[in-house]
Amino acid sequence: MQRDERLRFTALGIMRIGVAFLYWAHGAQKFMGWFGGFGPDGGTAGITTRFGVAGVIEFFGGLLVLLGLFTRPVAFLISGEMAIAYFWMHLPRGGFWPWLNRGEIVACFSLVFLYLAAAGGGAFSLDGLRAKRRAGSPV
Repeated sequence: MQRDERLRFTALGIMRIGVAFLYWAHGAQKFMGWFGGFGPDGGTAGITTRFGVAGVIEFFGGLLVLLGLFTRPVAFLISGEMAIAYFWMHLPRGGFWPWLNRGEIVACFSLVFLYLAAAGGGAFSLDGLRAKRRAGSPV
């Protein structure tokens, strides 16, 4: 692997870990009530509500992407969840533009996870470790 390619592969892994951690933390708020919890009272979202379902996807999907396990399909699912959140929750708040409807973070998450779905997990991923083992390479 060339130096530039190694650098891009490493940067991709670092981005995956950082973004997945931030995303996972949103799920931990909704699903577990951590980091101040969900809503004005700091509790958890009801599991059968749309926020509860989002919390489950964010918590477990974020954890899987953070670990780099099943990165591509999980990141694709997450990207879709964030696109739905943008159009369902933010668009009605102030029109299409994210700076008017407070949907910047949701739009960014959707686009970054779409990129991860295409690019894979990069360095430091369990997907990479699994691929090396399947190829018979020593770890």
